[in-house]
Amino acid sequence: MTQAKETPNQADGSSEALRERSIIDRIIEKVTFMELPGREHFERYLRHKWRANLKPKTICSSFTSIMLFLRFYGRSGKTDITHLERSDLEAFIEHEQDRGIYISTVRTRMAFLIAFLHFLMEQEILSPSLLKKTIRLKLPETLPRAMNPKDVKKLIGAIDNVRDRALILLLLRTGIRIGEALGLTMNAIDLTEKKIHLFQGEKNSMGRVVYLSQDALFALKRWLAVRNREEAFIFSGHHGPLCYSAARSRFVKYLKKARLEHKGYTVHCLRHSFASELLNAGMRLEVLQHLMGHQDIEVTRHYARLTDRTREEEYFRAMAIIEKGGIGGEY
Repeated sequence: MTQAKETPNQADGSSEALRERSIIDRIIEKVTFMELPGREHFERYLRHKWRANLKPKTICSSFTSIMLFLRFYGRSGKTDITHLERSDLEAFIEHEQDRGIYISTVRTRMAFLIAFLHFLMEQEILSPSLLKKTIRLKLPETLPRAMNPKDVKKLIGAIDNVRDRALILLLLRTGIRIGEALGLTMNAIDLTEKKIHLFQGEKNSMGRVVYLSQDALFALKRWLAVRNREEAFIFSGHHGPLCYSAARSRFVKYLKKARLEHKGYTVHCLRHSFASELLNAGMRLEVLQHLMGHQDIEVTRHYARLTDRTREEEYFRAMAIIEKGGIGGEY
């Protein structure tokens, strides 16, 4: 009995299936060697998506989004996925924005993450109450606004911890991202020259130099005088480096103390305030671009939108010329 020959189309389909199978195997192998909270659930979810016949590209995107969150969750000091709370999801969103990730990308990553959370709810690993309508996450369409200068004074006045004061003033006066601040070591700081060297950007491989204002320098020196010098990172907690969630919770604590919790401010607002205040003070956009670490000046233009005060001053300056008859020519 002769064996039926495989047609070219069948051969192509077979090789494509093997290639796709190889992709999912490589992804799951990566997960196996990662130290992630809920790793076994993550592996099971990816296999579930493969059996559901999702395209390898979609599975790859799902892998990246969930992996980033679980890594962030683990670095926050949590090891049990069943202890997941809404605040962890909110902190992850802020963390991604602080890294300069586009809002559309954050939105996509959250969609993949929420699909994973629904899977865990169906497996009765997480409570369905986590994603009830009342706590549904809604990402802002625009970047966080700058803090009102009066609110900044209230916030600074509410800080009674020398480390927290140094950290928050550093963010406010240098415009660096929270991740960059938490990764600082003594090698990066030049107190004499009032400079901080960021040898590699958090979002790109470009380094930059930022500068310390007098109040930030004073606060930093006070913290350096009492910190544990055996710690590798400048901002440390009781059990090693200060993590993002801990820094965020401290910021929220001072917002409440200053009675500003209803304003919707995030840690990222400090970076936005830095940019807006320098523009108001007359700094050129291309100079601000380098301080912010933006490769494209259009990002700076969008990120640090002019405030109402700047527009108001420009309007009345131009109108004063017009009212004095200083505009010639015909229309």
